[in-house]
Amino acid sequence: MHQYLCLLLLCGVVHGLNNGLARTPPMGFLSWERFRCNLDCKNDPENCVSEHLYKSIADVMVAEGYRDLGYEYVNIDDCWPAKERDAEGRLQGDPDRFPSGMKNLSQYMHSKGLKLGIYEDFGKETCAGYPGSEFFLRTDANTFADWEIDLLKFDGCNSDPKDMDVGYPLMEFFLNQTGRPILFSCSWPAYVVGTLKQVPDYQAIKENCNIWRNYKDIQDSWDSVLDIINYYGKNEGNFSEVAAPGGFNDPDELIVGDFGLSYYQQKAQFGMWAMMASPLFISADLRNIKPEFKAILQNKRVIAINQDPLGAQATRLYQAGAIQVWRKPLAVNGTFAVAVLNTDNQGMPTKVTLTPAQIGVPNPNGINITETYDNVHVGAFKPGQSFTLSVNPTGIFLATVVPLS
Repeated sequence: MHQYLCLLLLCGVVHGLNNGLARTPPMGFLSWERFRCNLDCKNDPENCVSEHLYKSIADVMVAEGYRDLGYEYVNIDDCWPAKERDAEGRLQGDPDRFPSGMKNLSQYMHSKGLKLGIYEDFGKETCAGYPGSEFFLRTDANTFADWEIDLLKFDGCNSDPKDMDVGYPLMEFFLNQTGRPILFSCSWPAYVVGTLKQVPDYQAIKENCNIWRNYKDIQDSWDSVLDIINYYGKNEGNFSEVAAPGGFNDPDELIVGDFGLSYYQQKAQFGMWAMMASPLFISADLRNIKPEFKAILQNKRVIAINQDPLGAQATRLYQAGAIQVWRKPLAVNGTFAVAVLNTDNQGMPTKVTLTPAQIGVPNPNGINITETYDNVHVGAFKPGQSFTLSVNPTGIFLATVVPLS
């Protein structure tokens, strides 16, 4: 750690993020939740961590319209490097699984109108035991720039979280020094919360990271999704307040199109991630996704809520039993997105009766409500007038709310 402190003194004060990226939450593909660290290219060549996997996913993102909707990053996760650095101390891709090299892969993405993200770790080794960036921060930043990488996901396994307050800003400094705009995805607050059991300094994190993981890894289950939603609902440290163009909280990947969620739970995850101004990184096999799940991921109205230029993160107004009400300000004056989440799993839809004031829009002239997924007009309601919604078990009602003039 003393080496990092000396570098900071030599480099001068690190003035933080200055890359002009993530003006809205980034969108794309991230391999970890679905493909993990599958190295068996001999027996499972279609699904192992390899250049073939990322190129084939990229091809589908272009051909099936994902790119044109804003899904532009193709992000590699752990297990891509060779086990040893080269003679000059530089990282290198596994020669069997990435035989064309990492720069070739990034140029392939760029030829498709896409961007390439890569994974590294602040510690001695990555979570899966590959070479980490400890004592190689400058070298790795320069290597990623040479490879024309567009995003760096920087994990924190096998490191001391107490060093992260210095180390993460220093890595961002070195990334900026390369002159290449590289979106910086940090795991810094997740280790402060999970290991140190402390509330992170989110303002400092926002000054040095474009997006930041702040809670557990998502798993392919509704319990995992709901646990993350409830963590964001509690909003400890008021981290929702720092979300804005240039920097966003990251609740982890979308598992829409995988195995563990029902159709309505997938709509709920996608709708809540849109509300929370989250990065929309799909971790599913887009080559073999069912049409109804593809339709969820490609719903333009839900994407528009996520990509709203105000960049505000939704907050939970209240919960009553199994019902949660969330509100997200939108850029158009006085307009909001509202989500009513039903966490009950008892079989039948729940009737929810609300007034404009209860969804946080007490306009004296009333409100106009339009359901988002299917673009169905719900109605116009005066301030004291109630309206009743039917929300499916482990499902969501998502709407835009416009004050009446």
